[in-house]
Amino acid sequence: MAGNLGLLGFFKYANFNIEQFNIIGSFMGLETNLEFLNIVLPIGISFYTFQTMSYTIDIYRGKLTPCNSLKEFALFVSFFPQLVAGPIVRASEFLPQLRQKIENLNFDRNLRQIVIHNINLKLGVTIMAFGFFKKMFFADNISPLVNDIFNAPIGHESFTIILGAIAFGIQIYSDFSGYSDIAIGAALILGFKLPINFNKPYLATSPSDFWRRWHISLSRWLRDYLYIPLGGNRSSEKRTYFNLTTVMLLGGLWHGASWNFVVWGMLHGLYLVVHKMILDRFPFLKNHSFFRTKIGFVVSVLATQYLVFLTWIAFRVKDFDDLIYSMEKYIFLDFAIEKTSIIILEHRFEFFIMMLFFALHYISYKKPNLPERISHYRLPFWGIFLLVIMLGIVFFYDGNPEDFIYFQF
Repeated sequence: MAGNLGLLGFFKYANFNIEQFNIIGSFMGLETNLEFLNIVLPIGISFYTFQTMSYTIDIYRGKLTPCNSLKEFALFVSFFPQLVAGPIVRASEFLPQLRQKIENLNFDRNLRQIVIHNINLKLGVTIMAFGFFKKMFFADNISPLVNDIFNAPIGHESFTIILGAIAFGIQIYSDFSGYSDIAIGAALILGFKLPINFNKPYLATSPSDFWRRWHISLSRWLRDYLYIPLGGNRSSEKRTYFNLTTVMLLGGLWHGASWNFVVWGMLHGLYLVVHKMILDRFPFLKNHSFFRTKIGFVVSVLATQYLVFLTWIAFRVKDFDDLIYSMEKYIFLDFAIEKTSIIILEHRFEFFIMMLFFALHYISYKKPNLPERISHYRLPFWGIFLLVIMLGIVFFYDGNPEDFIYFQF
C-alpha cells in the first residue's frame, strides 16, 4: 500500500507541495522560491494504482486468491482497453475471467488461440460505436464553446457562465463515458466483461443518485475501500457526515493536485451531507408521492443538475480568481443576456449539439440497454446503424482531435 500510494503521491503531488511551500514561505516573509520539478505524469497512474490497491486489500481481507504468476498479475494491471482511463476494474472481477480463459487455452494445447464469439463481436462493436460518437461528435465539437467561455471567464454574464458549465458537463460526460464505452466494447470482443461506468447521470434526482450513475467504478471503489472502512453510516450522524466529506475530498484530490479539485470534492461532499441531513430530519420526504410524479421527477432532476453543473466549473477552471468569479456569476444571476445571445449565435452548431445531447440522453434513459438491442438487429440493419454513426462523425467532425480529458489523471 505504501508503494502504491507513494508512487501516486510523488508523481501527482510533488509540484503541488512545492507550490504550497512557496505560498507559506511568502506569507511568512521568507524567500522560498523553489522551482517546480516538471514531473511527467505516467498516463493512467490513478486508475491502475487503484486497481492494484484493490488486489492487495482483497487478498488481505481473504476475498481473493493471489495470482499464480507475475504474468497473470501484469496482464490484470496492464489490460490495454481500459488501462489509461478506466473503468477501474477490480482483481476480483477480472482475474476469474482471465483464469477461465487460461484454463480453456491449456485444455487443448494444439488450439492456442482466443475464440471471438459473434455475439460478443456485434455487441462490442456497437458499444464502441456509441463511444466514438460520444467522443468525436459531442465532446470534441462542443469543446470550442467551452474554451471560448472558460479560457477567460471574467467579464462574461451569468447566463454565459451557466451555458459554459452545461456545455462542459456535456463535454466531460461524452468524453469520459465515450472512452469507457470504447474500453468496455474492445474488452468484450476479447471475451472480457468490464463493469459499467455510467448510467444516465444527468437524469439523477439527488446527489447520492448522481454518484450511483457517474463514474460508477470509482464510486464503488471509494465506498468499499474508504467510506465503509471509515465507518460508513453505522456510527453517529456527525461521524457519517465526516466520512462523506472526507471521501469526496479525497476523491477530488485523486483527480489531481490542484485547489480547484479540492473545491470540486468539497462541494460534492457538502451536497451529500446536506441531502442526507434533510432525509434524516424529514424521513417522509424519501418516499413522498410528489417525487413519483412527472413534475416531482423534473423538479428533482433540475435541482440536482443545477448543483452538479456548478461543480463542473470548479473542475474546469483552474485559476482561482477566474473560479471565484465564475461561481459567483453562476449562483448570483445578473439576468443580462446581450453577450450570451452573441455567443449562442457564434456557436449555433455547438448549441444545437447541446439540445441534441439532452434529447438522446433522455431517449437512452427511457430505453435502457440500447446497445444490446441494436446488436440484436439483423446484419443489414446493424450495418445501417454503423454507417449512420460513421457518417455523423465524418460530416460533422471539426477535424481538431482532442485528447481524452481523463488522460491527465
